[in-house]
This record gives sequence, C-alpha cells and structure tokens, in this order.
Amino acid sequence: MLKALLKFLTGGGESESSAAGSCCADKACSCKAGSGNPGSLRDLEGFVDYVVRLLVDYPDEVNIKSEENDEGCTIQITCRKEDIGKIVGKRGKTIMAIRSLVSGAAGRQRKRVSVEVLD
Repeated sequence: MLKALLKFLTGGGESESSAAGSCCADKACSCKAGSGNPGSLRDLEGFVDYVVRLLVDYPDEVNIKSEENDEGCTIQITCRKEDIGKIVGKRGKTIMAIRSLVSGAAGRQRKRVSVEVLD
C-alpha cells in the first residue's frame, strides 16, 4: 500500500492494483478517477484508512467514506470521540500531514480531494 502511494507520488508509473494491498479493496468508493489511473482515489481512501487505523486506539470503529461534491471529492473519517485527538494531533499537525499527502497525490491526477474528520 505504502509502496503504491510512494510510486504514485513520485510519478514512478501506474500504481499497483487496489486488490493487492489496499485496505478498502472490497469497498465501493463513490469517487471515480476520470482519466489516467483507474482506482487512484480508492487507493487514497485506502491510504487514509491505513494511516488512521494505526493512529487510533479503537481501529475497528474507524469508518472511511468518500463523497462527491462540487469542488471534487471528500474523504470523511468517523471514529470514537476519544480518538479524534489522535487523528488531529497537536495543533492539527497530523491531519494537516494526511491532507497534504492526499492532496498532493490527487493533484497528480488533476483531482481535488479533501479529508475531513467528522464528530
């Protein structure tokens, strides 16, 4: 999963198929990639899922959902209230880092993807 994202970020060719190493291979993402690498937004959703589950105390209660809107796609994270602070981090640095990686990878596909933590 991380190798696929790194390859995607550095432009090292097409990423591996999402069924091989993605956490959300069996989930249906409502956001679809228009042109280029199919499933790249699903890979981003899987990346967010992977990172968030490693950060929180209750990984089984993490839910990642993608939603299409006017400005692009939004990846929404829902979890327990006590785990929100772990995702956000001190002064929001952790969520800003996740958002930066996701928006950088999505920018390579000329897409706009945002990440939100829901209450």
